[in-house]
Amino acid sequence: MTQGVDQGPVVRVRDVMKTQFDVVDGMDTVQNALKEMQYHDTKVLIVKKRHEGDEFGIVLLSDIAKQVLAKGRAVERVNIYEIMTKPVVMVSPDMHIRYCARLFVNFGLSRTPVVENDQVIGVVSFTDMVLKGLSTSFYDH
Repeated sequence: MTQGVDQGPVVRVRDVMKTQFDVVDGMDTVQNALKEMQYHDTKVLIVKKRHEGDEFGIVLLSDIAKQVLAKGRAVERVNIYEIMTKPVVMVSPDMHIRYCARLFVNFGLSRTPVVENDQVIGVVSFTDMVLKGLSTSFYDH
């Protein structure tokens, strides 16, 4: 956290992001991806790049609910690539949470990967920004 010019402390995405998240392959079935999930408090799966020129993807648990569960599709027959969003909007760990929140509103996001040096280092959500960010931010002043 750094000090803003006249607004008190500046809270960056890196200050509030979750650093534990699950990474899956696009060819994984939804069933296997859910079995492999290690961090059940996250509601997101980051989809690996297939090669250097590829982009990261994302699957929210709400995507699985809407595109698999609600449609009666078999989890063992649906691949992650069928329901993922790709490319995904990513943010820098150095972005101020105020601008990150505005980006979320502008693009209808609820959470997104945090990328540094072409590697996903975390995931940030509205919940993280509000619960972890506002309690330490300039809004308290």
